[in-house]
Amino acid sequence: MKTYRKNLTIAEKLNLLRIEMAKEDISAYYVPTDDFHGSEYVSDHFKCREYLSGFTGSAGVLAVTKDFAGLWTDGRYFLQAASQLEGTEIALMKMGEPGVLSVEDFLSEHMQPGDKLGFDGRCVNGGFVKRLHQRMKDKEIQLEGSFDLTDRFWEDRPSLIFHPVWELEPSQRGCSRKDKLSMLRNEVVQKGADAHLLTSLEDIAWLLNLRGSDIHCNPVFLSYLYLTAEECYLFAGGMGNATDGQENIFGKEIENNLKEDGVHLLPYEEVYSFTGKLQGKKVLLNEDIVNERLIGNLSKHCTLVRGENPTALMKAVKNPTELANMRNAHIKDGVAVTRFIYYMKKYKELVKSGQWTEKPLTEIKAAEILEGFRKEQAGFLGDSFDPIMAYGEHGAIVHYSATEETDAVLGTKSFLLSDTGGHYKDGTTDITRTVSLAAESLSQEQKKHYTLVLKANLNLLNAKFPEGVCGNSLDGLAREPLWAEGLDFNHGTGHGVGYILSVHEGPNAFRTYRGKGKADTTAIVPGMITSDEPGLYFEGKYGIRLENLIECVEEENGFYGFRPLTFVPFDREAIDTSLLNIDEKFILNSYHQQVYDKISIYLGEEEKIWLKEETKPIN
Repeated sequence: MKTYRKNLTIAEKLNLLRIEMAKEDISAYYVPTDDFHGSEYVSDHFKCREYLSGFTGSAGVLAVTKDFAGLWTDGRYFLQAASQLEGTEIALMKMGEPGVLSVEDFLSEHMQPGDKLGFDGRCVNGGFVKRLHQRMKDKEIQLEGSFDLTDRFWEDRPSLIFHPVWELEPSQRGCSRKDKLSMLRNEVVQKGADAHLLTSLEDIAWLLNLRGSDIHCNPVFLSYLYLTAEECYLFAGGMGNATDGQENIFGKEIENNLKEDGVHLLPYEEVYSFTGKLQGKKVLLNEDIVNERLIGNLSKHCTLVRGENPTALMKAVKNPTELANMRNAHIKDGVAVTRFIYYMKKYKELVKSGQWTEKPLTEIKAAEILEGFRKEQAGFLGDSFDPIMAYGEHGAIVHYSATEETDAVLGTKSFLLSDTGGHYKDGTTDITRTVSLAAESLSQEQKKHYTLVLKANLNLLNAKFPEGVCGNSLDGLAREPLWAEGLDFNHGTGHGVGYILSVHEGPNAFRTYRGKGKADTTAIVPGMITSDEPGLYFEGKYGIRLENLIECVEEENGFYGFRPLTFVPFDREAIDTSLLNIDEKFILNSYHQQVYDKISIYLGEEEKIWLKEETKPIN
């Protein structure tokens, strides 16, 4: 529950920030979304950008000068940000759009020679600071990363809290901690380094076969790891202002297990003094993740070997145990989501016939109902991200999240877009289904748009490709049916998914042709799990997105292809079958047969009858 101050307006917060900027002679102040680890999702303690701007999306940065404030975010959040920034002085800077400068270019152009740019160097990665230096060196602009200015006036800022850590069971691992550490040490040597600083929370959790709950919906724990050929140091717990000490976080059994595998425990906060004392080491690190404060410490007396974290690719290619468990998790999740869709269809019919006697369902209530179905599944741990349950025009907001103020009643004229996921002891899931709640038939336009998105989804599922093909090459397969109609969507087609870890995991992805990230050029190989989620969005009307997780497998002819992990029916009443060619009908029929075979055995009799009809072959 958020505890941010309610009595200050955005204007008042920005004014207080500018007062603090003036005290330090700062001309511009940069506020990212990141925590100390470059995490995609952060705990409430780190939500300074949200506190200052009111924008609640998971991606975006704020830059404030004496007379300007701008919020940079990507296409997933354009509609949400426009709504949440309305009435404030903060300008929405739509990243990637024509004529919109990047935040680096904006700061470089608008700051004057000798100006000072301030930021909290613990929350800004070294790669970003390096790019700023390159752009601003001619102006001799000072970059100062020692300021957490928001903390000076955010009176009820949430505390930084460490929660207990738990260890994967042998049946969940597939690879021991000792073996993972050995593999990582070999990779570090091959990259010409003799030490490695790892700050990505997902990578540390994967490497050590540990999980936590320090970040909402993300089973990781706040930590740093420093590795050499002989030693491994884990910095976690024990911070002075935390409510739990180091012993409570790990427990004696885990502490002993770590010790047996050569992992030394040190308090979380000691990483800065530790790295400041290192000398003569060649330290491998990813400067786009490691924060500037740590890089500054190491660069004084060590040689930096800049490169990707070897663990990123290692954890992206799931081992046989992880894959088997993930398949099992998706059967459980498929049962829960299929039962939810049946419930929504029954609700629609009861409302239509006047037999629904309770309060109308809302977006928040629908999310609670789905969570209830998931809780009935063995080993359910919690949501893998905050549910996106969006009715009608809310579906056009790609990452919409219902609040008490926006919680819409589920009507009987449009779509319900449901993008949700769960963590199980077997793995992590992510699924989107767009369900027709129209009491009468959907319009021909609505059916056409739904079917185009379905074609896009099936195109990618059916891809066949040789070794070495990357995600950016496959992205166009999904978009082609939409491009043919002059349509497109402004987000990636798919992202990697972690194993009881972050629901968004690199480096594998299917990225739009606009993409510039390194994930675009990562080869897709067997063992990788990636989402397949094309969509269409029409502002003020509705949004459609259909998402399955797919596993890369090797085909008999040596080529690679995909196998679905998600087994939930598509909405039959929303499909215009005349728009499907014979191959698409075959793919859809084959998929729906698998859905029925795998899911029906866990359903009640009425649910099973409905699923049989929903998945019957299209001729």
